Amino acid sequence: MPMAAAVTPVPDLPSYATLPTKRVPAGRPREWYETHHRRLKAMRLAIALLNSGVYRPEQAPNRTIRTTAARIGVRPPSDTTCRMVRSLIRYEQR
Repeated sequence: MPMAAAVTPVPDLPSYATLPTKRVPAGRPREWYETHHRRLKAMRLAIALLNSGVYRPEQAPNRTIRTTAARIGVRPPSDTTCRMVRSLIRYEQR
């Protein structure tokens, strides 16, 4: 008999006013821009997950992160970005 996985449902997220975007500095290598935008996306997703009740990395599989991305209007993240999101939600038990 297969066991059911416990998945925390992600509620509808409230829309928050975001900070205005700033232009990124010109003249940097392309890799810098890609990394910069990946970090911003990971932070947005981590904040949305924390607001929805996901407080531990093991509660955030790629599927949950991608579902949250769709709900907040962000393009689906890559596996690398999903790993970055989980590292931002790291849990330290004291």
